[in-house]
Amino acid sequence: MCDKCSENLHQPVAPSRRSMMLLASSALASSALAAAAFGGAAFAKEKKAPPKPQNVLSPDAALKRLLEGNARYVSGVSRRHDFKHEREALVGGQNPYAAVLSCADSRIAPEYAFDSGRGDLFVCRVAGNFAGDETVASMEYTVAVLGTPLILVLGHDNCGAVDATIKSLKDDKPLPGHIPTLVSAIAPAVKTAAQQSGNALDNAIRQNVLDNVAKLKSAAPILNAAVEQGKLKVVGGIYRLSTGSVELVAQG
Repeated sequence: MCDKCSENLHQPVAPSRRSMMLLASSALASSALAAAAFGGAAFAKEKKAPPKPQNVLSPDAALKRLLEGNARYVSGVSRRHDFKHEREALVGGQNPYAAVLSCADSRIAPEYAFDSGRGDLFVCRVAGNFAGDETVASMEYTVAVLGTPLILVLGHDNCGAVDATIKSLKDDKPLPGHIPTLVSAIAPAVKTAAQQSGNALDNAIRQNVLDNVAKLKSAAPILNAAVEQGKLKVVGGIYRLSTGSVELVAQG
């Protein structure tokens, strides 16, 4: 190797204009992805006011409002809701003050049970009111993007999904179709409740609510951080079919 080649080999090579532009584009793309994944909502909120300013509440105030709505429903004196103007106001966005994970039972309707209007509640429903991956993701969305300060896990008495799980485990007989996926999700609560005295179904329903409250509160990295920062409260309740009242069994 000649002296000139050796000298060039040891000299630092300055990055080309093209490589610099590629590096800058890559950095910008990473920042954009991060903003879209989590921070995009923050920028959106800065641009416009929430469609329902009355829904901007603390976790405790949100729970109080939820229970007041249930009291009206129980007494049979619900408010008149102007759905026409609410629809118009909510075209451009939403900011629900509470999220509800409810059983899919046709007798349980959270919007009615809490005397709420459109855009007030972010509701996920599944037989047995358990938090699967999709439900956890949905709750992450409403908390991180929509700013919802409260999650209620709502079970109900005489739950058919919990009762079916108890019977399936007792008889060691799998249920048809895709129903075993419900049994698998509810089974841990049923097994825990089996060690408790009292009515097996009532105990399992309550335990299932408690287990899913705990699961949502500890779901990393979004929900548990919001709980730790005091931005989110996760509570549990049981809806009584005969009266329509909601009894809290876990208050965060």
